Amino acid sequence: MGELSMQEMPLPALFEQGSKIHASAESSVDQDTVRKGCEILRQCEEMIGKLGLFSVNETKEDISTANLKYILVPYYLAELTEKVADNDRIKVLKASQAKLKEFISFCETMELVPEEEIETSTQGGANSSVDRRAKKIARFKRQRAAESKLLEIKERKERRGRSTKAAALSSPVETEEDDVLDDDGEEEREAWLTTISLGLCKAFDLLEMLKKEEEILSAVKEKQLQDGEREFSQAILDERTKKVETWHRDAAARAHHTKPAAPITCATFAQDVIEGRAKVSQAHEHKHQPLIFGPASLVGRNPTTEREKIAAQVFQPHYRLPTMSIEEAGLTEMNMMNEWQERNVKLMEEANSSWYKDTPKSRPGEDDEEDDDDAAQDKARAWDDWKDDNPRGAGNKKLTPCG
Repeated sequence: MGELSMQEMPLPALFEQGSKIHASAESSVDQDTVRKGCEILRQCEEMIGKLGLFSVNETKEDISTANLKYILVPYYLAELTEKVADNDRIKVLKASQAKLKEFISFCETMELVPEEEIETSTQGGANSSVDRRAKKIARFKRQRAAESKLLEIKERKERRGRSTKAAALSSPVETEEDDVLDDDGEEEREAWLTTISLGLCKAFDLLEMLKKEEEILSAVKEKQLQDGEREFSQAILDERTKKVETWHRDAAARAHHTKPAAPITCATFAQDVIEGRAKVSQAHEHKHQPLIFGPASLVGRNPTTEREKIAAQVFQPHYRLPTMSIEEAGLTEMNMMNEWQERNVKLMEEANSSWYKDTPKSRPGEDDEEDDDDAAQDKARAWDDWKDDNPRGAGNKKLTPCG
């Protein structure tokens, strides 16, 4: 089998290859390898944007351990971009600075940047040389602490691996691996967070260095362009052209974050894309199909006879099967909520527009109740008058013995 192209490779394989090129570029710089690493990391950025692995509403606690490493993609791309050899060095510096700023801004959103760095950035940077020196010393201490912590995690993992291997060889009884897996997961998360912290320290230092280099090159270029008016005018046009190209390139890069591609609503398909079993460009439709158990699932056709219907009911689950998928249920609830909101808006509009125009109206049946009250009152008065005219016992005197 031939090698897979970058479009066909899964995201973990792309990141691993890009990180290896980034690590090897620190010692020896090969321009073909550096440019290939930049292309691989750009492909990683594109896949991360399409898969929607990160959100601005999340923090570092909400990101899974498997996805933490992808935060380092802009930082790796910035360092590799800075090593690209080009005639226009200023353009390379600006592209690298843009990626560094993107990495620092995202880490600040994820609450990964230290408080002292945030305070310095909000205050516009250190003014005096004493403040700059104190800031660089604190950053150097954080960098050394992160490096020693990574070395400690690596040694601890190697020791545990050797002890586990020795225990497996010496003892035939199988040991429980749950605690070991938990330790590995916690160590892996701690290692990636420490790596991001180390990358932040290096990113701040590299950003300051690139800014100073850009200032020096801009001053030299301006000095050289002061020799002739024609040459100066041509330089202005070139500078404007480069600014326009840079603006369009940055806008295209920001489009992955501000206007992401159509999201993948199927979690199964997204997992297939991450693990390399599918491509992002493939068309997919996630429709819920009821699970079929028993012989009917093996036959692959609908039962027609009574015998086949009874056979298809063998080994059925004891619970009710779902009638719709989670996505369909969410869409149904969203439609119900939209209808409820629209109805409430209409009721509020009707109430606000007609409450002062309504005249007090009698409720249905209120007139009948008033008529009944008047009739009862007249009847009670007539009865009182009759009792006054006919006292108790009147007309019965002839029936009594004393009458």
